[in-house]
Amino acid sequence: MYLPILLNLKNKKILVVGGGDVALRKVKTLKQFTENITVVGTIIDTEIKGMVGEYYEKDYNSSFLDGYFLVYVCTDNKELNQQIKREANKLGLLVNVVDNRRLCDFISPALYTDKEMVVAVSSNGKNTLKAIRWRDRIKEIFKKE
Repeated sequence: MYLPILLNLKNKKILVVGGGDVALRKVKTLKQFTENITVVGTIIDTEIKGMVGEYYEKDYNSSFLDGYFLVYVCTDNKELNQQIKREANKLGLLVNVVDNRRLCDFISPALYTDKEMVVAVSSNGKNTLKAIRWRDRIKEIFKKE
């Protein structure tokens, strides 16, 4: 079971490993809350490059973890994902492996943001589509106000 919390990301660095579509979606969400995002991946989507201040188009190695607060693992390599999880946890970092809830220290809810309001909907990682549908219903409620 996951505890829903809101984290203060001021002066906190976030690392996204992977440079494809999933990483792009994560970066778009994170950009709503912080500019301190670094992406590392063998190939990084052009749109990601334009959104983050720092990116490294190269293979991951453990030295990339130094100085980060959160790590999002967005690769399609299961062995690499497990390796990153182990290495990051040894350093006390919180990790989200986007395609494997069992490897996640935290999960990302479906979010709706409107100025000072943030509404998060989660199924504890069990039914993402249902969480998104609920989030979209909440969005419709806010539009009526």
